[in-house]
Parts: sequence; C-alpha cells; structure tokens
Amino acid sequence: MKIINRQVLDQLSEFARHNPRLRKNWNIHPHDNSPAHRLLNAMEPASYIRPHRHLDPNKDETFLIVRGRLGVLLFDESGAVTGSAFLDAEGETLGVDIPAGVFHTAVSLAAGTIFFEAKAGPYLPLTEEEKAPWSPEDGSAAVGDYLHSLKQAL
Repeated sequence: MKIINRQVLDQLSEFARHNPRLRKNWNIHPHDNSPAHRLLNAMEPASYIRPHRHLDPNKDETFLIVRGRLGVLLFDESGAVTGSAFLDAEGETLGVDIPAGVFHTAVSLAAGTIFFEAKAGPYLPLTEEEKAPWSPEDGSAAVGDYLHSLKQAL
C-alpha cells in the first residue's frame, strides 16, 4: 500500500522546485506498462507542458487538484482556446475530465501545486501527430511568452 500524506506532498513539491522542468511525477501505478496510470504531478508556475492530445480513444485524462491552483485549457486544431477550467484546492472546481483526441495543457498558478492524474496505460511517448504543431517546443525561446499567454487565457 502506498500512503499519500502531507510529507509525500511536501517532498514531491521540493523535488519539482529543483527539477529543471519544474515538475515531478510520483507514480502510484507500479510500472509504465500498467493498464491504468495514476499519479501525483507536482508543478511549479514556470513549468511548461506543451499542448498535446492523446489519439488513443481509451486515453481520456482526469485531473483532480490536491494542492494549489491549476489552469486547464482545451484547444481546437488551429490552437484557438475552446474551453478552460480553473482548479483550486480551496475553491469550487476541483477536477476535469479531458476526452481523448482533444488538444490540452495544464498550467500551474501557484507554487507547490499538485494534482492527481489518471488515464489509461501503457505509457507511450507522444507522437508528432499528438503534439500541437502551433505551440512552441519544450525548451524553445518562445516558451516564456507562450506560457504567459496561456495564463492570460484563463
């Protein structure tokens, strides 16, 4: 049995703060080939998750906020925002379910943000077709301005 307590959350946030990507997963599922992926995702405000979609029809994705604040955005094929949600651990909206095939991203809106994520396994790296072609690649010079624009769209 894995216990999820405040110590685990604090350690996960600490790892995220010192990770170059400013986020850190804590997998609850035993391995990448597991049929159900369940994990905690700690994410700092300057972390960037490139918009993407999961083309496997079984890979709907669910996020539930555990700590902090998280923005979730949906996009159409051209990159226009088609929906958004503001998840706040102290607020009214605590989670979202994102259908497979829909471009989406999440942005941390507070230091120490952690959310629970669930989707079908196994883990497979994103294909080029699943990455949003209109969004900057991880590590590119355009990420800072793009991340700022995402936060403004919430």
